[in-house]
Amino acid sequence: MYWTHLIRFVAIEDNQEHLGQLVDTPRDIGKDSVNGIQIAAYIVNGTIFGGRVTEIVKHVMQLLSPITKEQCNYIRCLGLNYLDHAKEANMALPTVPDETSDYEAELCIIIEKTRRDFPEEEALDYVLGYTASNVVSARALQLATTQWSFSKGLDGSCPIGPVLVSSSVIKDPQSLFIKGIHNGLVVQDGHTRDMIFSIKKQISYLSQGTTLEAGTLFLTGTPAGIGYFRDLGLC
Repeated sequence: MYWTHLIRFVAIEDNQEHLGQLVDTPRDIGKDSVNGIQIAAYIVNGTIFGGRVTEIVKHVMQLLSPITKEQCNYIRCLGLNYLDHAKEANMALPTVPDETSDYEAELCIIIEKTRRDFPEEEALDYVLGYTASNVVSARALQLATTQWSFSKGLDGSCPIGPVLVSSSVIKDPQSLFIKGIHNGLVVQDGHTRDMIFSIKKQISYLSQGTTLEAGTLFLTGTPAGIGYFRDLGLC
C-alpha cells in the first residue's frame, strides 16, 4: 500500500530517522507533538516517491520536514495570490502569477514528476502531495530592497509539514481552509477558493520553458492577516 499521510521523524524505539504513515490520520500531530501526546506511524519503506507502507509501528520522538533538503532542489513562490490579501495590501491585482511570496500560512505542494510545460488541465496529475508551510519573511530586509529572495531565504525560513497528504486524498486543492495560528490566536483564516490563480494555473505558468524537477516545492500565496499589516492596524 502506498502512503496517504506521510511524516518523516526520529523514532523513540531506535533514535533513527524514518518515513512513516500516520496510524491516526485525522489528528493534528503538530499540536500533539507540542503537547507531548504520543504519535504512532507505520514505517514506510523507500522514498517519498512511491514508498510502501509496512506493518511495523514506531513512535515519534521528533518530527522533521516531510521532504529533505537533498530531495528539494527548487522552491517556487507566489505572492499576492489571495483576493483578501491583495485588498489589505492596497495593491492592484496582478495579471499573471509572480514569483514573490509572503510569510505566514500557505498551502505547499510538492511536484512528483520531472517535466516542463505542464498543460493546465493535467497539472494536478504531477502533484505528489500537499502540506502546510510558513515562509517566515524578514520584513526589514524585505522592505529595504525590491528583491525579496534574501529576506525570505534566511536560515530557518520556510518550515513545511509536518504531514504530507497524498494527492490521492486531496482531489481538489481549491477546497481547503488555510489558517495561521499565532500563540493560540487565529490570525489568518482563508480558503484556497479565494486564490487569484488556481494551483493548476500556477504549475502550468511556472513550468513554461522551465523544467520542474521532482521534489520542487510550490508555496502558493497567503491569505489576509499577515503580521506586517496587523501591526499597521490594517486587518
